[in-house]
Amino acid sequence: MSSTFPNCRTAAVLACLLICPVFLGWGCRKNETATVIIYTSQDEVFAEPILRDFEKQTGIQVRAVYDSEAVKTVGLVNRLLTEQSNPQCDVFWNNEEFRTRQLAAHDVFRPTNSWTHLGYRTRRLVLNTNLVTAAKAPLTFSDATNTIWHGKVALAYPLFGTTATHFLALRQLWGDEAWQKWCRALAANQPFLVDGNSVVVKQVSRGEALFGFTDSDDIAGAQREGFPVAPLPATKETLFVPNTVAVIRNCPHPEAAQQLFAFLSDPKVSQKLVELHALEGATLEPALAATGLQVDWDKLLRDLDTATEETKQIFLR
Repeated sequence: MSSTFPNCRTAAVLACLLICPVFLGWGCRKNETATVIIYTSQDEVFAEPILRDFEKQTGIQVRAVYDSEAVKTVGLVNRLLTEQSNPQCDVFWNNEEFRTRQLAAHDVFRPTNSWTHLGYRTRRLVLNTNLVTAAKAPLTFSDATNTIWHGKVALAYPLFGTTATHFLALRQLWGDEAWQKWCRALAANQPFLVDGNSVVVKQVSRGEALFGFTDSDDIAGAQREGFPVAPLPATKETLFVPNTVAVIRNCPHPEAAQQLFAFLSDPKVSQKLVELHALEGATLEPALAATGLQVDWDKLLRDLDTATEETKQIFLR
């Protein structure tokens, strides 16, 4: 009997050695820091403090993938489409609406409670106030084709980001024939075609261009730095540009994704982004939205390929 107990103990120890790695491994995974992966076209300088706040509140580590200024949003959209059968991302925080709708149409997002708006910016004409008075400035985007502005206008390449969306919306407003005529007249005016809206504002700030097409947050940033720029008033050609946040279908970290989605959707975050001058307003009220471009988003999606090809033919560098 005295030899039996040691043998039992030995057997028990061996059994534990075989079984425990499973439990030990499970325990390690449970104790790992939770992670969520976000793709975002929001400027990193604005997104980072928001995402760090989320980490502090939840203990969930955020891995963020940002786009480049030159191909704002489009690069991330193409990446999400490519990864659709094997998602690598949990949440998509987009700084405009149209490409989010494009992804939704391709079933990239989860089927319910998939995406929502997050505050808004606007597309504006920005003016160098030292060189042009408001009285002599163009009143609308339509006016940019006036020959007096030859070589004095700046805009981001209109195949990417909010510039592309704005051009598509103007095409819908005016009709294809009138829009193509406007695009050709604009191209004939030899505008500065640059990589991104922030570059537009820099050129206007330096006086290389007298005015430009850009986003309200880039104008606000230049004004904070003391540059002589100002936005021209909104018109029926002004595009309101909400941020959006969405959860990817079959994402790798669904619980953390839902927490980040809920966090970013909170009006407090929109207000924080307004304070950071990343957004123009925290809520886009219907009455305000009605003062700008009225977009049929489904039609815009249907016309995307045709309009994009027309844009390439006119502005391709």
